[in-house]
Amino acid sequence: MEISNKDSIDLKGKRVSVIGLARSGVAAAKLAQELGAHVFVSDQSDSNDVKQALDKLQDFGIKGELNGHSESIYNADLWVISPGVPKDAEIIQHAQAKNIPVISEIEFASWFTMAPIVAVTGSNGKTTTVHMLNEMCQSDNIEPILSGNVGNPFSDCVRHDLSKPNPKRVHVLEISSFQMEFIQHFKPYISIFLNLSPDHLNRYKDMDDYVSAKMNMWSNQTQDDFLVFNGDDDVLAKRIVPANAKKIAFSLKLDTNVLFKLNATKIYDQEHATLIILDDIALPGKHNLSNYLGAATAATLLGIASSKIADVMKSFCGVPHRLEHVENINGVIYINDSKATNVDAVKVALDSFNSPILLILGGRDKGGDFLSLYPHTHNVKEVLTIGESEEAIATVLGDAVRLRSCGSLKSAVEVAHSNAQTGDVVLLSPGCASFDQFDNFEHRGDVFRSLVKGLKEFV
Repeated sequence: MEISNKDSIDLKGKRVSVIGLARSGVAAAKLAQELGAHVFVSDQSDSNDVKQALDKLQDFGIKGELNGHSESIYNADLWVISPGVPKDAEIIQHAQAKNIPVISEIEFASWFTMAPIVAVTGSNGKTTTVHMLNEMCQSDNIEPILSGNVGNPFSDCVRHDLSKPNPKRVHVLEISSFQMEFIQHFKPYISIFLNLSPDHLNRYKDMDDYVSAKMNMWSNQTQDDFLVFNGDDDVLAKRIVPANAKKIAFSLKLDTNVLFKLNATKIYDQEHATLIILDDIALPGKHNLSNYLGAATAATLLGIASSKIADVMKSFCGVPHRLEHVENINGVIYINDSKATNVDAVKVALDSFNSPILLILGGRDKGGDFLSLYPHTHNVKEVLTIGESEEAIATVLGDAVRLRSCGSLKSAVEVAHSNAQTGDVVLLSPGCASFDQFDNFEHRGDVFRSLVKGLKEFV
């Protein structure tokens, strides 16, 4: 199938294999079928969730297979790949050898919308920033919709708009490095790069390989587009130099090439008009201030009034699983930061509290440098480890901090509850993927929340 010219792509009568039946795969299959393709879905798993997904697709007339990939997947004109399938997978190599185009779900959905795309990526802060931006953009002239790596597939949003076109639509996308591995035409009107730090090194051969995947997000942008980037991240600033888009920085330090500057008390714009007093901002922390500035810069480029941007800064209180306050039990505060799936996110969490911390850390190791946490542990009373990475954490931190192996999240919460004193913080900030014991980070955070709320019964 020829896909070099986006405007001439027609799926009618084409055979499309969708590999992976998570939410994005299901959405891509439905979109492809609605556009006239003959769709076949395939997943290595046969879990209950995947079985239910296939059952629902079969109700739409879509055929598929579970528990492994047969030769049927190669009877295709096009492949749409789940983010969970690594780029060096053997089946992908076979497909490419057969000259079958392989693309991501994000790329696929982007072919069928003319609405502007604002795409946000970075190692940390993506989810918070896209939610901020989505709220800022809700206005008389713009009706944003949030999708991508936040659980709402881009393909579902595009399919909805095909039947009910919305001239005010702007797509706000959270983008992971995985979703940028197989793109060809994907081109945001505004791309936002928040930061770069080691992540997913269990999937990429090194940091450069990981960063290169993220840099694909600007690869098709032109001088008519915008690249908004964190000017305080030196590595990022160097990597975006070749981009053709108009580059606009946001920064806690710089006062050139930025739309918003700040001093000790306020944020102000290029005309020196006050945007907001810093004390009025809802979410504390320098990392959140940086996220606000990135979102505000993009919103301004979309024509959003400063008053609306300031209102969101005053009211936006964060997202679930990101430094989420769960309970205060006998003066002990329980914080759910399950979204912290890499070591740098744990550093941000630790630096957000002045109180003594009991840190619940661990899960499936993504190649993180746990030793780099040590300079941030001055307030940590005890590290309670869970999951597959317990031994790796103990090896590098066991002599530096008080550390206890708990195995399960339930055990860690019970130990924390027994050991915590009034004024302490019990912080779930795992620094690892969740897939050793949970379906995803949301499941892990929900379990933590439930366990903590269960403690109240015994108070």
